[in-house]
Amino acid sequence: MITIQGKGVSTGVALGPLYFYQRAKSTVSRYTVTDTDAEWARFKAAQEKAIVELGELAEKARAEAGDEAAMLFETHAMMAEDLDYEETIQNAITENKLNAEAAVSDTAAQFAEMFASMDDAYFQARAADVKDVSGRILGILTGAVQGGVDSPVPVILAADDLAPSETVQLDKSKILGFITEGGSGSSHTAILARTMGIPAIIGVGGALKPEMAGHEVIIDGSNGNILVDADEAARTKMLQKMEEQKKMQALLDELKGKPNVTKDGQSVRIYCNIGSPDDVAAVLKNDAGGVGLFRSEFLYLNCDDYPDEEYQFEAYKKALSDMGGREVVIRTLDIGADKQIGYFNLPNEENPALGNRALRICLNRPEIFHTQIRALYRASAFGKLSIMFPMVTSVWEVREAKKMCERVKKELTAEGIPFDNDVEVGIMIETPAAAIISDRLAKEVDFFSCGTNDLTQYTLACDRQNNDLGRFFNPHHPAVLRLLKMVCDNAHKNGIWVGICGELGADLALTETFLSIGIDELSVSPRSVLPLRQKVRETDVRVVREKALADLMGDANTEI
Repeated sequence: MITIQGKGVSTGVALGPLYFYQRAKSTVSRYTVTDTDAEWARFKAAQEKAIVELGELAEKARAEAGDEAAMLFETHAMMAEDLDYEETIQNAITENKLNAEAAVSDTAAQFAEMFASMDDAYFQARAADVKDVSGRILGILTGAVQGGVDSPVPVILAADDLAPSETVQLDKSKILGFITEGGSGSSHTAILARTMGIPAIIGVGGALKPEMAGHEVIIDGSNGNILVDADEAARTKMLQKMEEQKKMQALLDELKGKPNVTKDGQSVRIYCNIGSPDDVAAVLKNDAGGVGLFRSEFLYLNCDDYPDEEYQFEAYKKALSDMGGREVVIRTLDIGADKQIGYFNLPNEENPALGNRALRICLNRPEIFHTQIRALYRASAFGKLSIMFPMVTSVWEVREAKKMCERVKKELTAEGIPFDNDVEVGIMIETPAAAIISDRLAKEVDFFSCGTNDLTQYTLACDRQNNDLGRFFNPHHPAVLRLLKMVCDNAHKNGIWVGICGELGADLALTETFLSIGIDELSVSPRSVLPLRQKVRETDVRVVREKALADLMGDANTEI
């Protein structure tokens, strides 16, 4: 038995074979072939396999989300066997004697450029489709693993770390838990694990060796403990812990349908953070009141080119429709810093966390912002939508963003396209600047939502992605908590509600503090909903308020 110690960032015990994440090749090989018939046969075999895969995906989408969702894959299947597309690849192989990978890559670039240059929006959108189809065929030709996991059974997935674009493409049904060499508690791997409700451990360094692949691993996300080939005694102990967790979950399930009300009658909304419409199922399963943070950037991370209005509209529409009238707060595009997307062509920055990111990109590139806002307002006709702008530091930024909303509403009215004219517009409080001028910002919006991961980072000058700074990154720091109280006070003075959508919202050690300062909404991972509800229902704010506020303000002799 081998014991490895990491840092647990998503609780729970999982047991399964160890599997190392496989990345697709980033470059396409290019060489001259002598047997063009054999090379053409290679392409045809890959093409046929791609068409079968797309057909299976279409049926899966139809069963889970209806005909509209299936249509995308059906369109891709037709494109894969388009005669012009196929003929261009054939000419590249037979006449230019190119290998199949290079022929597909060149044809994809040629067709994408042709579609993108057309005036019709429908054909412009086909540029992304041809890239996606070609990428699938290339993956088959090169033996790349779609989604990074090629296993017939669910696995414990190990990686150095996973980029946001990689996490969004994972086949979630194949993953029992995560282990990463690096990362942090607020990394996207950790956030994904908490959303999925599975254990995750980070910071194991090089302790996992390639020869361990396939060996049975047991991980405990509560304490960061990893057992490779556990002996019988240790295995039995961990299996007992798994059973205890199942029993605890059964007790928590009894809280479904119960109100989030303290013993003294104070209510708080408990919502969920999600990254895609597919996560709505977990929101409903765990009986959350709504979605407090839909990270829309994952739609962009899942595309090889800018997602068009229709693509975004369908995603937002599905989330809103599936939530059945419960509120869905969708955050506008939040990329930059740790979330980089190649096709945005953002310049390298020495400190991207303080650079061109989130709302700054949207205001600097209004054509991207306009497309998203149109998709959002169109989707608002299908549910209860709220829109939220990230990375705000000034009043003028909020006013500029609101101008885009007004422009879109006028356009949709003129075009006769239905939308909800009463969509609430809010901002994230995740910079000290926004917190300090929250009295002024509150006059501009309908709500605040505090992003405590970034608020902690900027307040403490401590990189949230740097695992070496673990003990310095302290979300419980009085400076962070005092800013939250200031924001809450200013929100309520101006008649707007305030929530927390950062990871701190699920920290049960702070629930009493949040209730005491009057937080109206806590948005957490789906798995955290019922434990948080239990904590709320056990709390009497009248009893804890004085101590909670005293702790928040801090004693002069208290160590910080």
